[in-house]
Amino acid sequence: MVKYYIYISLLLFSVSSFSQTARDELVPVKQLIADIVIDLKYNTTDNFTSQKLYTTDEAYLASGAVVRLKVVQDSLKRILTHNGISYPQGLGLKIYDGYRPRSVQYLMFEIFPNPIYVADPASGSIHNRGGAVDVSLVNLATGEELPMPTKFDHFGIEASHDYMNLPPNIIANRTLLRDMMTQVAGFSIYVSEWWHYTYAPSSSYPLLDFQLR
Repeated sequence: MVKYYIYISLLLFSVSSFSQTARDELVPVKQLIADIVIDLKYNTTDNFTSQKLYTTDEAYLASGAVVRLKVVQDSLKRILTHNGISYPQGLGLKIYDGYRPRSVQYLMFEIFPNPIYVADPASGSIHNRGGAVDVSLVNLATGEELPMPTKFDHFGIEASHDYMNLPPNIIANRTLLRDMMTQVAGFSIYVSEWWHYTYAPSSSYPLLDFQLR
């Protein structure tokens, strides 16, 4: 198994002018992670609602979460070989979703009122607090996604971290993403969705409904 390290950059970022921003303040992810890939599915019709719900291609997260994601991105770039495949420029993250306005959460729940996959807006989602991020892995040289168990927004057991009826390479990719997000950066998983990770302090952040443009 690959052994992962929390790089000294985490300490450096913790004292940078960027991270002196309040940890719960929403910031654009690319402000700190310029080479991260953004593919906001809710700014397209390629999502479970089949509707375009956002008016921006910019992903936002709580400042503290972005600092942690930067550590993951920098760590992934140092992985030049994974599962027997060479990645000359390393690997990187792709973001499907980050901060989500609460009004969008209400619409999602109206369309699919299943709290396993869509949080009840009455109590709110961690996405509405800026502390949840939906991510996958990409080959930085090509921008292509690594094969994962399902597509984003697949509502079924196949998307679970516990689902093992998969080819070994896909399990290896899911495991790498999980290890990097949890062991390197301290995010927590959501067991029903391989793509969903939570920045732990955000559970106490306020629910927001800023419409980002």
